[in-house]
Amino acid sequence: MRVVTWNLWWRFGPWAERQKAILGALRELRPDVVGLQEVWATDGENLAEWLAGELGLHWTWAPSHAPERWQRRIGDPGVRIGNAVLSRWPVEARAVLPLPAPAEVDDGRLALCTRIVTPTHDVPFFTTHLTSALDGSATRCRQVSVLAEFVAEHSGGTPFPAIVTGDFNAWPDSDEIRLFGGYRTAPVVPGQVLLDAWQYAEPGAPSVTWDPANPYVGEGRYPGARIDYIHVAPPGPGGLGHVRAVRRACDRPVDGVWASDHAAVVADLADRPDYP
Repeated sequence: MRVVTWNLWWRFGPWAERQKAILGALRELRPDVVGLQEVWATDGENLAEWLAGELGLHWTWAPSHAPERWQRRIGDPGVRIGNAVLSRWPVEARAVLPLPAPAEVDDGRLALCTRIVTPTHDVPFFTTHLTSALDGSATRCRQVSVLAEFVAEHSGGTPFPAIVTGDFNAWPDSDEIRLFGGYRTAPVVPGQVLLDAWQYAEPGAPSVTWDPANPYVGEGRYPGARIDYIHVAPPGPGGLGHVRAVRRACDRPVDGVWASDHAAVVADLADRPDYP
């Protein structure tokens, strides 16, 4: 099972040209399930719906409950923002969690939970987008705390481990990533562990997903970092759902167009037991 997470940079920059590049990049990846952040929608079009139609995938999305700060940045109150899931298999269940944030920085970030119905197992699949403030670690700790509880609430009834994707806007050694994982510090939910899939990457593989080599990032003069993640609960029976490979993707221009300001992360998971 190929899983992708990617922040699509909403309607910033040359969004119409980027839309075509996003499609081309996803078509090349041939994913089974995709968690998307900063997905735009208008009264007449939804980027996730369009991508799903072009790629032959199922889809669902959850709009932000407070998009006004985003809309002011592009001067268009008619464009919404949210998270989305694309899936090769039907999406049978859906739940949305608004993420807590102080009023002065609250821009309606959320987590989207889905239940993907594959031919062999249901897959609990989540995608999220945490606050981006550089000094927002305390807020992100609050956000991952409620997210961990949300994951625990919606992950039962299947042997397949929960998959949590998203733009966490946090360095791998940050308090919020350690807290969410639950294996480098005490977990939020007793007994819950969510492994950072990147631990299965080839040593020395390019890992930075917020990369100054991307001109949309370089303008800000911030250091590069890996801030986009695929987290997976421990494998099920026979190694079901374990991470076989993981890598960075969508990290170069497509026909001269950078599709987003973020690179994507791609992980291949075992979709059936490897041993009795």
